[in-house]
Amino acid sequence: MSRIGRMPVIIPEGVQVDIKGSFVKVKGQKGEMQRQFSHLMEIAMKDGQVVIKRKSNHPTERALHGTTRALIANMVQGVNSGFEKTLEVQGVGYRAEMNGKNLVLNVGYSHPVEIEPVDGISFDADPKTKQVKVMGIDKETVGKVASEIRKVRPPEPYHGKGIRYLDEYVRRKAGKAGKGM
Repeated sequence: MSRIGRMPVIIPEGVQVDIKGSFVKVKGQKGEMQRQFSHLMEIAMKDGQVVIKRKSNHPTERALHGTTRALIANMVQGVNSGFEKTLEVQGVGYRAEMNGKNLVLNVGYSHPVEIEPVDGISFDADPKTKQVKVMGIDKETVGKVASEIRKVRPPEPYHGKGIRYLDEYVRRKAGKAGKGM
């Protein structure tokens, strides 16, 4: 049995979970999320906790067991405290700043790159530390938007310039060795 799937999802105070068959709706102080799960999983509330059980030991159901539990736990955490990804902008003259709700990146192109936030996502740029924070209640969307920001100028291994995650390690390479002796 899945170790993650067996664990119940503890519902913190201020979060409401509504389960109708395989449809789960979670409401909290940060917002509201809803998702349709596979009908192969049995989702139920017991003693203020969400419990996920599978109907049989079929490989498809075993694969969905832990995933379903993790997705519900992420929904509960998202509406309660939210998710955040931090990116660093590194390079001489590279900077990130806010223009209203939009994020403006100056990362070595002939023009600034302006990124509009999708629904449920907000940005915060600190020009002193050159850090960009992507915040939202949906973990999947926060990660996707952060990766799209990183794609604007991925970190390059020779000079170390570019946009990288805060805890990301970029392996540096040596440049040309020079002319022969």
